[in-house]
Amino acid sequence: MGYGEIAALIAALAFAVLVVFIILALRKVTDILGEVEKVTQEANKSLAVITKDVDHLSIEVEGLLNKANTLVDDLNGKISKTDPLFTAIGDLGVTVSDVNQSTRNLAVSLKGGGKGVKSTSGSSTVGKLGRTAMAIARQRQAKKETKDTKDTKFKTY
Repeated sequence: MGYGEIAALIAALAFAVLVVFIILALRKVTDILGEVEKVTQEANKSLAVITKDVDHLSIEVEGLLNKANTLVDDLNGKISKTDPLFTAIGDLGVTVSDVNQSTRNLAVSLKGGGKGVKSTSGSSTVGKLGRTAMAIARQRQAKKETKDTKDTKFKTY
């Protein structure tokens, strides 16, 4: 055997070893690709289940949103009906404030609150107020007595 034949034999052995390692590597790649295919199939199944669940959830969420919109519209309608109430309460507050101010002014005028005003003018105002109150009381008493006499005339025992 010559040097050329030995070199060819070494090259053939190296090529055979290389082919064996390539075959082993290809087997491992084939196993890995089989695992990837299994994982991909499981992922596809999971995605199908998740998609169905999300579809059901989206339908329910849409229904809930529609109900919430209906409730909000109803609530807005009822709140708008209370607006006149709060306007009336605001007006009542203004009126009460005006009555308080008028009462203060009356009290000051009855007391003779201004400097240089004689106390007799205050007492004459109080006197007028008292006479008016007494006149109203007498009128009520007279009406009550008239009513009582009418009632006794028509009673039968």
